[in-house]
Amino acid sequence: MSSYCGEPPLPHDWLLRWNLDPVLLLGLVICAAIALRSERPRLALGGVGVLAIAFVSPLCALSVALFSARAVHHIALVAIAAPLIALAFPARRSGQLAVALLVATITLWLWHVPTFYDRALANTALYWVMQFSLMASAIWMWRNVFAAPPVPALLAAIFAMAQMGMLGALLTFAPDALYAAHAGTTLAWGIGPLADQQLAGLIMWVPGVFPYAILTALLARRSWMQAARAT
Repeated sequence: MSSYCGEPPLPHDWLLRWNLDPVLLLGLVICAAIALRSERPRLALGGVGVLAIAFVSPLCALSVALFSARAVHHIALVAIAAPLIALAFPARRSGQLAVALLVATITLWLWHVPTFYDRALANTALYWVMQFSLMASAIWMWRNVFAAPPVPALLAAIFAMAQMGMLGALLTFAPDALYAAHAGTTLAWGIGPLADQQLAGLIMWVPGVFPYAILTALLARRSWMQAARAT
């Protein structure tokens, strides 16, 4: 089976590779309708918009060719779309923060194991298992983070940021290209598989932690405001 996003694009045509899968578009419309019924519809619609960019725009096709584009894709899901949706559909209490954080971390790392990653790119059903599990675990984690008391919330956000950076560092310093799915897809872009993997690691290690840093700062601000009101 070929990748859900199609064949790897070439530099001259990737901007034309929009994904207009009617099932996907219908799903996004349903998600937008649900978003309008949330407590914070603008945030929820923002999350749906990020999903549209990830799966409808040429980024979907580009992520088949370049692992570095896949890194951007995954960051968009777990560090941008997921927290926006979690804020729009807040949990009333955070009773499973540690478990949710552990599950989200294991899920992210598991799908970067080369065998699982390569199989997901080659099989449409497994591809969507990867996407749904990444999104679901990340939303669960962020809902628990935002509902947690200030100190546990901050520690959880810092841990989430650290594990993303650590995964990026491991990919950056790996001595060999790990992903067979990209063994023959990067050369048309003037980059080898190992350099592409190193770029992906750098994206996850440096700009990839920015959303986590922003969310951590917002949690710290919330903690400070709560402490100020209590005095």
